[in-house]
Amino acid sequence: MLSSSDPRQALSWVIQDLHKRGWATGTGGNFSLVTRRDPLRLLMAPSGVDKGLVQPDELIEVDAKSQVVTGNGKASAETLLHLAIIQQTGAASVLHTHSPIATLLSRRAEVTGAIAFSGYEMQKGLEGITTHETEVHLPVFPNDQDMAALSQAVLPQLQAAPPWGVLIAGHGLYAWGNSLFAARRHVEILEFLLELHYRELTLLPH
Repeated sequence: MLSSSDPRQALSWVIQDLHKRGWATGTGGNFSLVTRRDPLRLLMAPSGVDKGLVQPDELIEVDAKSQVVTGNGKASAETLLHLAIIQQTGAASVLHTHSPIATLLSRRAEVTGAIAFSGYEMQKGLEGITTHETEVHLPVFPNDQDMAALSQAVLPQLQAAPPWGVLIAGHGLYAWGNSLFAARRHVEILEFLLELHYRELTLLPH
């Protein structure tokens, strides 16, 4: 049985669950959970592993400088972006998925800088949204292979970003929350809205 009080078991379960949904294919995606604030410690899956097979005892612990302090394996280069999000938003967990639809739409929306949703009841699953009448904006930021540069570029823009997630163009979704399961809920809601947006585009007259 899943125990939310065991951070290793809980994070491992969430990673495997997102993999089963096709949102972290192969070695794609990276996932973090804050286990301590001072000094900062993140529980993460090691880089380059199959996310569908990650076990609780295989998770690594990473510090505020992206260095592995406990466990075997290497921290993902994208840990820097996790740290930037946590630093700016105070998030307890950051979940990065690579679903085909989110990745495709992120490229399409790179020019406009955001994707807007409105009229959907499921929007109320996002932090702070209480009605389907609210227009929700999901920011889209350009990608960069230099993760340090990308993290520094995104960091100041997070102040104006919504408290649930952003897209990185051609890369996928970063979602977060004030707990691991709030972050998971935000992933589910945003992926749902992105799929609706994609289907809506395919129904539009050409």
